[in-house]
Amino acid sequence: MIRTLERTRSNTGTILAQIGNTPLLDLSGFARAQGVVPAVGVFAKAEWANPGGSVKARAALRMVEEAETDGRLTPDKIIVDSSSGNTGIALALIGAVKGYQVHLVMPANVSAERKALVKAYGARLIESDPLEGSDG
Repeated sequence: MIRTLERTRSNTGTILAQIGNTPLLDLSGFARAQGVVPAVGVFAKAEWANPGGSVKARAALRMVEEAETDGRLTPDKIIVDSSSGNTGIALALIGAVKGYQVHLVMPANVSAERKALVKAYGARLIESDPLEGSDG
C-alpha cells in the first residue's frame, strides 16, 4: 500500500516547501511528431527547477522527512551519503535549512562547481578515488 507523507511543519516558510513544485511540461506535440498515438498525452516534470538545481531534491527530502518522522534522524545525527552529485547537493541544501550536519563522499573528479556548491551549503566533502566510483 502506498502511504503519503505530510510535509513537516518545519518546512513551512522555507525554500524546502518549493521542492517538487516544478513545472509540468506538455510533450504531447513532440510525442505525436514521433509517431506516438495521438490520444496519448505525454507530460514531464521539470525536476531540474527544484531549489538548488538538483533533480534528486524530491527524493532526498522524502528520505529526510521519513527518517525524521520515524525517529531515525534527530538533531544529534549526521546525514552521510555517497554521491556523484545530485542527491548530495539536495541533501546539503536540506541539511543547511534544517540544521543537520551533512558529510558527503564524492569522487575527486566531480566538477569543481558541484564541490563548491555542497561546501557552500555547509556540507563536509570527503573525496574518494574516482576509479572506485562514488562508493569508493
